Amino acid sequence: MELRLLYLWVSLAAAVEESLMNTKLETADLQWTTYPPVDGQWEELSGMDEEQNSVRTFEVCAVHQPNQNNWLRTTFVPRSGATHVYAELRFTVVECFSIPRVTRSCKETFNVFFYEADADVATDTFPAWMENPYVKVDTVAAEHLTRKRAGMEASGKVNVKTLKIGPLSRAGFYLAFQDQGACMALLSVRLFYKKCPSITVNFTVFQETVPRELVMPVAGQCVVNAIKIGSRPLSMYCREDGQWAEQTVTDCACAAGYEPSEENTKCRACAAGSFKPLQGEGSCLPCPSYSNSHLPGSSECSCRIGFFRTRNDPPTKQCTTTPSAPRSIEARINGSVAVLEWSEPLENGGRDDVAYHIICSECLERQSCRLCTRLVYAPRARGIVDRTVTIEGLQPYITYSFQIQAVNGVSDMSHNPPQVESINITTNKDVPQPVSEIQPTAVTPNGMTLAWPSVQPPTGNILDYEVKYYEKGVGGPMFVKTSVNRVTLTGLRRGAVYGVQVRARSEAGYGGFGPERAFQTQGAELGSSMEQLPLIVGTLALGVLLVLAVVVVAVVCLRRQGSSGSREAEYSDKPGQYLIGHGTKVYIDPFTYEDPNEAVREFTKEIDVSYVKIEEVIGAGEFGEVCRGLLKVPGKKEIYVAIKTLKGGYTEKQRREFLSEASIMGQFDHPNIIRLDGVITNSVPVMIITEFMENGALDSFLRSNDGQFTPIQLVGMLRGIASGMRYLSDMSYVHRDLAARNILVNSNLVCKVSDFGLSRFLEENSSDPTYTSSLGGKIPIRWTAPEAIAFRKFTSASDVWSYGIVMWEVMSFGERPYWDMSNQDVINAIEQDYRLPPPTDCPTALHQLMLDCWQKDRNARPRFAQIVNSLDKLIRNPASLKIISRGNGGPSHPLLDQRLPHYSSFGSVGDWLRAIKMGRYEENFATAGFTSFELVSQLSSEDLLRVGVTLAGHQKKILSSIQNMRVQSKAGPSVGTKGGHY
Repeated sequence: MELRLLYLWVSLAAAVEESLMNTKLETADLQWTTYPPVDGQWEELSGMDEEQNSVRTFEVCAVHQPNQNNWLRTTFVPRSGATHVYAELRFTVVECFSIPRVTRSCKETFNVFFYEADADVATDTFPAWMENPYVKVDTVAAEHLTRKRAGMEASGKVNVKTLKIGPLSRAGFYLAFQDQGACMALLSVRLFYKKCPSITVNFTVFQETVPRELVMPVAGQCVVNAIKIGSRPLSMYCREDGQWAEQTVTDCACAAGYEPSEENTKCRACAAGSFKPLQGEGSCLPCPSYSNSHLPGSSECSCRIGFFRTRNDPPTKQCTTTPSAPRSIEARINGSVAVLEWSEPLENGGRDDVAYHIICSECLERQSCRLCTRLVYAPRARGIVDRTVTIEGLQPYITYSFQIQAVNGVSDMSHNPPQVESINITTNKDVPQPVSEIQPTAVTPNGMTLAWPSVQPPTGNILDYEVKYYEKGVGGPMFVKTSVNRVTLTGLRRGAVYGVQVRARSEAGYGGFGPERAFQTQGAELGSSMEQLPLIVGTLALGVLLVLAVVVVAVVCLRRQGSSGSREAEYSDKPGQYLIGHGTKVYIDPFTYEDPNEAVREFTKEIDVSYVKIEEVIGAGEFGEVCRGLLKVPGKKEIYVAIKTLKGGYTEKQRREFLSEASIMGQFDHPNIIRLDGVITNSVPVMIITEFMENGALDSFLRSNDGQFTPIQLVGMLRGIASGMRYLSDMSYVHRDLAARNILVNSNLVCKVSDFGLSRFLEENSSDPTYTSSLGGKIPIRWTAPEAIAFRKFTSASDVWSYGIVMWEVMSFGERPYWDMSNQDVINAIEQDYRLPPPTDCPTALHQLMLDCWQKDRNARPRFAQIVNSLDKLIRNPASLKIISRGNGGPSHPLLDQRLPHYSSFGSVGDWLRAIKMGRYEENFATAGFTSFELVSQLSSEDLLRVGVTLAGHQKKILSSIQNMRVQSKAGPSVGTKGGHY
């Protein structure tokens, strides 16, 4: 536990005084000893004090005789454990000049001594009447002197003097007074010592304590219902003046079920119906919903019958119950594949961890039902988070009964079974029968040819066959399609055994796979030379074809370089155009393939579905869900991946467009381009597997971390994006949708360009407001160069324009470009040469680079290689980033500016905070009492710290808006409209 060192800057209780002697209370003879023994000058008398009480006093006035040495000694005084004793003396002294015929030896002072002893050992002669062995305390002078007038007794104000005696170490002491020629009266003597009083500080009790000479810590004890939470002893120091030291170590806190009360001096039990789950500070809380506490001092509230908490639920969480049944199950069947979807339960039991279990029974005709076997569920059969499941391996002629259970975290704790919803489906009887009787027609060391009887479906014709094969004991299955009832498998391992299954597809869908057959490739060396001849001839023919292909590609490249060497490669909106780069690697448009599936096979890697495990849905894409999962390829380390899925019910065109992005990504290999790990096309759903970027999209990442990165860190992010775009530009690939939302960020703040699917946006309409239809296609207006908007002229130069917008997004921490302006307003402003102003605290060099990217003439814009070099120079010279843009950027570059409306147009301080995107501090402002604009306008940076605004970037944004508020206040109330554009 953390030790709490408390500094008590409060006034503690006053010291307690314990009296050892008080002559003011005595009326009998005090029996003090005087010296000299005969006619000792000190005379004990009875008198009246100021309150007319009878008291015993000592007087001496031998002022007419020189060399006076008169002593007065008290009786033995036990010190009672005190190390320092205080003597309060009340006395009067007569002024020497007022005494007639006084000698020069007259004094107006007297001396005080003490002598320590372990017992009452003093006599008339012991200890000796001299300064040694006595210890001198002080020479006491009167503050007020009395005057003696002729024929009258001396009178005047009484002196009060307090002396500290000590340190004392023996059983007791004697106090002695020495007169050396004064005329005085000792009216009373009070001896006392001081004690530190009993006190309770921060739930720790310290008892009444007598101070010690060596200051030692005083041990404390936790109050009732408090517990000690540290390892160091509870301690406090008692000073010699009877005051507790201000520096105190306490380690007590109220136990669970008890709350602080009476200024942290007591721990009060929580009342019935309330609880406190943890020890320490904090008040009792009312019991959460569906729970109650019946006894005082409860640390947890018990759940009502039928309600529960899991082991991981905190005591502050409400008790929850099991969910109701799922609703409205729908089934779609495609041959041997069924997709089930359903609606969430009406009641989730008060929890957000609802999941679903699938229970399947299969019923054959005229036979009893049994649990299903050999079905494959995607993502799985139990614990499904999403309300959809894909089931493969359905057999024809069977009625399947699917029960869907809704469960949550407390279902296992309930005695009631989960509530279910059921649906029955019968597989299509028109699909082809499973294929059996597979026979080998030719077997070689590295391949085999297999054939099977033709299958006649109940209706229609056979469209093709799918062959599934795998090497026994090694890896996962592979798939081959063929339009005839035979197949040749190549690339097999010599002497290996392969398992093979075949299924047929008709217009009604796929039939089931037939029984598995095992076949082995030849294990011997190649046979006779006659057997080798076809292989040799085939190899030579293949070699000749490869040489011809290389020659043709080289001629095409040379011609294209000759025709486009002086101009930048462009995207055409016409499908089928190749984009040839100037380097050794060339980007090839997958839509130029007659069969786009061929591009998928060429540029991507097929991954076995068993290697992928989906963990959770993290978003939604154009064609389906985006998930986070694990990829475990045999022999490689398990890694996190992002998984894009193609939702069920897709058309062949949608499948082709979905996979086209993978065909594009598969051609790129750069640390600032998102990496494609592979695709899954041989099972449902179809998936694209990419590397997982922990921090997600750049725009939302910056908004959630507003003000938390330095300019040099932001420039590092921009440099990574520019480096990736330089790589794409060198390959003559034009992105067309470069924006912060399409940049992904990993845990090391590395930015990577992603989303290579805008080509489909140029062909289809959509309701996404980011992409506006223009001349039949979709364009992200706020990020797109003017020539691309007007003439659909997409080049690397138009990507540079978009990169300038990304720079502005990064330096403004995810602000929306052009704010709330409409797309048409943005187009009009750009045509009039308006440009975005520098974001708050944006370095001048970076804003100038943005303006360069936004040149109207695309040939005047820098290339990505130049942008990378410019950013490298800034990184090598961090001082250049300290020069901040303050003005408009000059007359040659008029800037588009977006001002906040007049503060008076906001209904409350909360509305104003939300408008400047600081709504997270609305409750802080309200709690601190800043609920009016008059109070807010007076805030300083120190005030913001007290309110709870600790991030420097947020402080700057709020203070800038406050300064704007002050300017608006001086200018008077608003007369314009909210949100002026320019």
